[in-house]
Amino acid sequence: MKHKSIAYKIFLIFLSSFIIVYLFPREGKFKYEFQKGKVWQYATYFAPFDFSILKSDKELNDDKQNILESFNPYYRIDNTIKTKIFEDYNTKINEYFSNLKNEKLYDSLFLYGKSILEDIYNYGVISSNELKPDINQIFLIDDNIEIPISIEQLFDPSSLFDYLTKKIELNPYIKYKESYNDLFFDLIVPNVFYDEKFNLQAQKSLLDQISLSRGVIRKGELIIAQGEVVDDEQINILNSLRMEFLQREIDSSSSNSIVFGYSILMFLIFFLLIMFLNKYRLDIYNDNRKLTFIFFNILLMVVLSTMILEYNPKFIYAAPICITPLVIKVFFDTRLALFIHLIIVLSIGFIVPNSFEFIFLQMIAGIIATQSITQFYRRANIFIAVSQILLVYFLAYFSFSVIQEGNFKGLELIVVGLFILNGLFILFVLPLIYIYEKVFGLVSDVSLLELTDTNSPLLKELSDKAPGTFYHSLQVANLAEAAANEINANTLLIRVGALYHDIGKLKHPNYYTENLSGNKSVHEDLSPINSTKLIIDHVEDGVIIAKKNNLPERVIDFIKTHHGTSLVYYFYKKNEELKNDNYLKEDFQYPGPKPFSKETAILMMADSVEAASKSLKTPSAEQLEDFVNKIVSDKMNENQFDSSNITLKEIEIVKNVLFKKLVNIYQLRIEYPE
Repeated sequence: MKHKSIAYKIFLIFLSSFIIVYLFPREGKFKYEFQKGKVWQYATYFAPFDFSILKSDKELNDDKQNILESFNPYYRIDNTIKTKIFEDYNTKINEYFSNLKNEKLYDSLFLYGKSILEDIYNYGVISSNELKPDINQIFLIDDNIEIPISIEQLFDPSSLFDYLTKKIELNPYIKYKESYNDLFFDLIVPNVFYDEKFNLQAQKSLLDQISLSRGVIRKGELIIAQGEVVDDEQINILNSLRMEFLQREIDSSSSNSIVFGYSILMFLIFFLLIMFLNKYRLDIYNDNRKLTFIFFNILLMVVLSTMILEYNPKFIYAAPICITPLVIKVFFDTRLALFIHLIIVLSIGFIVPNSFEFIFLQMIAGIIATQSITQFYRRANIFIAVSQILLVYFLAYFSFSVIQEGNFKGLELIVVGLFILNGLFILFVLPLIYIYEKVFGLVSDVSLLELTDTNSPLLKELSDKAPGTFYHSLQVANLAEAAANEINANTLLIRVGALYHDIGKLKHPNYYTENLSGNKSVHEDLSPINSTKLIIDHVEDGVIIAKKNNLPERVIDFIKTHHGTSLVYYFYKKNEELKNDNYLKEDFQYPGPKPFSKETAILMMADSVEAASKSLKTPSAEQLEDFVNKIVSDKMNENQFDSSNITLKEIEIVKNVLFKKLVNIYQLRIEYPE
């Protein structure tokens, strides 16, 4: 079974590494990180090969703007309109000059009117709607021939009226002015039109001809000296060099080397994760289901971020990377959540631009995410956490922009929008937690809240069959919850753990003094070693009962660890008094494991103090304080808290809370020095 577990871990490492490396880019990465306004920390750098200096986005936009501003639009002339107008002229002129009897005069009027039309349609007529502002020169397309002309050579309604007035009034036919005006305004229609499609093609053709570079750096030329502050021009040159480096064709052997390098790094990262779990979370290390859940979350976020980078590197700010530590904290603890977050951020940092900025930004956001929320069953806390994450993102981005640009002009609204989108994605942590509960069989705070109901069948059975144990569990729950609240531990989890930590006593409730009501103890007729075994068995019995009733693993952890590897001291001493040397000290110890989280450590202290306090008759406040200190110190001397991630300062806080609670229970007054 052990070999199968190791094989599965190796399989997870290989599969996860393969998927991530497969999605990573195959080209090499430019090994220098640089930002505007920062000092060049590397050695003085010379050009390794010839390369072109690429224009900046601003320069390219200026070039495009200049081309569009100087662009002469294209208009197309419709000769079919001109032909029809002259045909209509031959017939309609009779309508306007039908009263003329002089045939010679009629012919003269006909020819003069025709000459006016020919002048007008020499270039053509354009409507006011077709005219573009601030345009002087255009190209007129006539039978696929492009003719450059001035816009003034075309007639629009205004210039047409002036031209007709001038032509008719300055000739001997002025008395026929009204007839001519009526005739021409009846005949003349625009025959020159703006060609939208052709103009777009022409503009695109010109824009495509814009040179992307503006000079060349020769091999060996100085690019930047060590200690020099990177300015705009050097940023442009370094970016050009990086682009040239990435675009250069990489041969197969180089590509294979890059894949090999990525593979080693990913193997190393996942190996460190396995070592961490083996050292600090043995329960997860030995549970393939939980292990799969953790690897799945890492893989999901790295793959998602890689796909976003492939689409648009700037959109990486929208990736909800902080959702993963929130999920891990819900089901496990803060320390593991931060470690998983570190793994994800480092993995993505291999391929993201400005990796230092990215890693710094995501790490502080992840720290805030894990520290800002403890009670996930309160939905308002999720919104508060997201607000704090967004605030950190905004402040960090603002700081980086000011450092790089030296002013506020570098701030981009699109990045701010991406951060907001990121926050909206993080809000989906609640439905995601629900899905994970169902798929992986894990438990969240919402499920824990349901387990606090003392009318649940299991707790009801405990109160009926072992009332002393039930009362003890309630007292421990109150003590532990108060202590957990003071050091920002998971109060809901520890309350549930305390309520169920002694359910193993259901099997033989009369073995335990709290359930005896004046009856003779069964231990009076048993040897110390047999009594010890009966007492110790309540841990294993509790695990069996918990699993039978489908209690979550997080709750079962409290059952397993609430005694750690402590000594059943009473029967151990009794065995020493009998001078029975057939048994070792280890035979009187609980099998463990020791507490491995703040919550399990607090429960051990609260359980030990509450149980032992029953031996006190009428203690003073000073005696209670010494009593609590001794109980907790004994546990520390036994190294019970070594793996629990609880600090000495936090232990002192817990001791103080337990002392004050016991003072309240015994209704004592603390005498303060004057």
